[in-house]
Amino acid sequence: MGFTISGGISISGGVTLTPPGGGSSQISSISGYLSGGAIGGTGIEKFSFATDGDSVKIANLSNSRNSTYSAGQSSTTNGYVSGGYNPSGGNYVNIIDKFPFTSDNDAADIGDLTTERGYCAGQSSSEDGYTAGGAFSSGHRNTIDKFPFSSDNNASDVGDLSGLHAQIVGQSSSDHGYVSGGKAKPSNANLSKIEKFPFSSNGNSAFVGNLTTARMDGAGQSSNISGYMSGGQQDSPNYAWFNTIDKFPFSSDNNASDVGDLTLARNLCAGNSSSDNGYTSGGMDPGWARVNIIDKFPFVSDSNATDVGDIVYNNDGSTGHQG
Repeated sequence: MGFTISGGISISGGVTLTPPGGGSSQISSISGYLSGGAIGGTGIEKFSFATDGDSVKIANLSNSRNSTYSAGQSSTTNGYVSGGYNPSGGNYVNIIDKFPFTSDNDAADIGDLTTERGYCAGQSSSEDGYTAGGAFSSGHRNTIDKFPFSSDNNASDVGDLSGLHAQIVGQSSSDHGYVSGGKAKPSNANLSKIEKFPFSSNGNSAFVGNLTTARMDGAGQSSNISGYMSGGQQDSPNYAWFNTIDKFPFSSDNNASDVGDLTLARNLCAGNSSSDNGYTSGGMDPGWARVNIIDKFPFVSDSNATDVGDIVYNNDGSTGHQG
């Protein structure tokens, strides 16, 4: 799989870089992965970055979970699924699952977050996975958890977001994790905020810019130089859905710009990143119907997405990875 350069340099062919949110921006990886979801349950799916096409189910999450709205992370060799909501049990979970990229095998429960939560955002450096924010049965979290890729261990609390945020999206550069959008407590307001926190030291996040529109439940992608948020929804009173693809720079702290559209407005979708393209998979459309579309948009130019395949189920609430 190559070695990892913590997260933002895209070299196609063998170097893996960190992941985005929905997952992480695993650059130079060869496949996109989706795990869990409202309909997918414990399933893990995979689709090719090299050719446009449908995903196939290859494995399952651990027996101890059946979660939606988890955070996704990716190392050079494994995908991770942290936190989430268990629909069958009606509870939020703190489980960290790990599954291999080198073979199509089931995930194993390898540790716990510091607190149970869902609707959280995932980030990845070259050495660690991060899970930021989220919701639990009594409210929202601001916790930034970190767990190591080198060993199977529990996460530790290494910082805080600026507020109690859930339904947020994650992205990763080579040296920072990002969260964008979401919903704040106690105001219940939709957020346009973009925040970042360092990988080199444990610390809190800082505000760096705004999305073009306040919204939640989108998908996160990362190129070597930019973070992306695609899709999403505004909560009451208007319940607007978005097909917007926003892009913001990693090299400076600036607002995002609208650089294209998905083929369909949707929320609760999963994000993946190859070295050249961002992918937005599944989700729920403005009619509250689940969809199975895999959209692809280029990093090299600001363009609309194209429909390049289907995931196994019409599904929402799944988690994205790349390896």
